Amino acid sequence: MADARPSVIVTGSAGLLGFPVCRELAARGYEVFAFDRVGMPEPPKHLPHVHDVEFEVTDYGTVRGAIDEVRRRNGDHVASVVHLAAFYDFSGEDSPMYEKVTIEGTDRLLNALQAVELEQFLFSSTMLVHAPCEVGEHIREDDPLVAKWPYPASKIKTEQLIRDGHPDVRSVLLRIAGVYNEMGQQPTLVQQIKRIYDRDFQSHFFPGDTSTGQSAVHLDDAVDAIVRTVERRDSIPAGTPILIGEPDPPSYAELQDLIGELIHGREWSTVVVPKALAKVGAAVSDVAAGGDSFIKPFMISMADDHYALDVSRAKEMLGWQPRHRLIDVVPAIVENLKQDPQKWIQENGLQE
Repeated sequence: MADARPSVIVTGSAGLLGFPVCRELAARGYEVFAFDRVGMPEPPKHLPHVHDVEFEVTDYGTVRGAIDEVRRRNGDHVASVVHLAAFYDFSGEDSPMYEKVTIEGTDRLLNALQAVELEQFLFSSTMLVHAPCEVGEHIREDDPLVAKWPYPASKIKTEQLIRDGHPDVRSVLLRIAGVYNEMGQQPTLVQQIKRIYDRDFQSHFFPGDTSTGQSAVHLDDAVDAIVRTVERRDSIPAGTPILIGEPDPPSYAELQDLIGELIHGREWSTVVVPKALAKVGAAVSDVAAGGDSFIKPFMISMADDHYALDVSRAKEMLGWQPRHRLIDVVPAIVENLKQDPQKWIQENGLQE
């Protein structure tokens, strides 16, 4: 196996990010082992040099078996593990799955990886592990970590587990902004677009400062950052966090006006309401929807959290900067909605 292509493992390989990461790494000369659960809708098995491997992060037997499969096919040396598999829930409620999947699952995987010679462990974290900043400021990797809800809390705990529990692993912590593409995909963005498209009464109200915004990153740029991290694995120090996202996001008001103009031919009027009132309204709406309303009371206090990112470390270590801007891609997202609303709603997992 001396002439074998370097092995790379990608967990969560059938996901929005995992599938194109597998494709791009295979095109760059790697033998890619696509780890995911059996029965995922679009495993990347048809791609050259990509091998689907059964992987259930909550079960140590299948985790160990997946690693053994890599060793059997391509030897004991693994160039990188791109760990994307995690639990995510927009309800805001805590769940034992955060512990079982994200935290303990990562520990299981790292323990099983002791059987191979591993060059790099790339953990997909989130920019939301940081406290928000003020408008005009930019978040840096050494800024405070403050989790406001269970999802980023699970990422903070997992980052600590990797650093403290597995100090000999050459880890990289990519703190990635919300990922979008021309179909939308980023949950808060597509919800904002659909509310305006439906002329939803709630779309005219915002509980906070409309000049704030949240960094996002185009799918192609996120894939590029991951691939660059794998290819520069020899030069990135162990335990390095790197923020990945657009440095200066559009404000909520800018998005509202643009989306309204694209869909209805006019700017979308927005009224700022007190957060206390908005929380009551969100709670009432959620009850009326049987608990299926996207906007939950816990989101109200974070509605105007500002996330702008200093990506100088990504530029320095990865040679990376985003090639797309959300404000420039929104017209394509809206056009896809207008061309085929049913497909757009389905692909974004929205309810009619």
